[in-house]
Amino acid sequence: MKKIKAQGLQIFTFQRNEDDYISLTDIARYKNPNEPKDVVKNWMRNYSTIEFLGVWERINNPKFKGVEFDSFKKEAGSNSFTLSPKKWIEETNAVGVISKAGSGGGTFAHKDIAFEFATWISPEFKLYLIKEFQRLKVEENERLVLGWDAKRMLTKINYKIHTDAIKENIVLPQKLSAKEANITYANEADVLNMALFGMTAKQWKDNNKGKSGNMRDYADVNQLVCLANLEGLNAEFIRMGMSQKERLLKLNETAIVQMKSITANKNVKKLLK
Repeated sequence: MKKIKAQGLQIFTFQRNEDDYISLTDIARYKNPNEPKDVVKNWMRNYSTIEFLGVWERINNPKFKGVEFDSFKKEAGSNSFTLSPKKWIEETNAVGVISKAGSGGGTFAHKDIAFEFATWISPEFKLYLIKEFQRLKVEENERLVLGWDAKRMLTKINYKIHTDAIKENIVLPQKLSAKEANITYANEADVLNMALFGMTAKQWKDNNKGKSGNMRDYADVNQLVCLANLEGLNAEFIRMGMSQKERLLKLNETAIVQMKSITANKNVKKLLK
């Protein structure tokens, strides 16, 4: 889950099946900081809102229940009509609106719907929201481009890894203890995490509760290059039939050696500019 700021208001977003969803609950705080859920419910009881949601679902959701939707549409706008996000989702099988429970929960909606809601809240606020959301997407795209550039440079970097002189006094991955090496890790991602970072994804998350994303999101370019090498090496070790413990120790040794070489490599330094 990621967050953006529009006019000082923090708004959470996340992706589902490559579609972006934005928190309606957070947007509603612009109008009512104390009871944002009431703002969402008031918006959903409007005839124009129901009509918009129905059109969106029919375009994007083949499993949308049109009969139930027609029933809501007939009642919408009357003084006695009320509609919660949960009721809308359950009775129409809607996918454009999502209700999430627990910490960081609330009502989320597909960006098309979220921007429509923001228009109802405040046209000015909507423009700020769109601007910040676009900035987030630009940053994500730049990160993808950087990833492709890094892959193109790997061939040059890997060739030099075997010949670069090892320099002292560089911060390196730590050699694993016997206890750490003997643990059976639940997935291969954590084998690589232990080899390079010295901790599992869960351990990192427990130590960094205030941070969004995961450990690899905070890795520098040097570590990402090394990680790409370790992934290929681990796949080869698996094909060779090596045990997890053997692979972990070999990968840890390799990470220490490669990080010394990669840190001094000029091609990697170009990625930082």
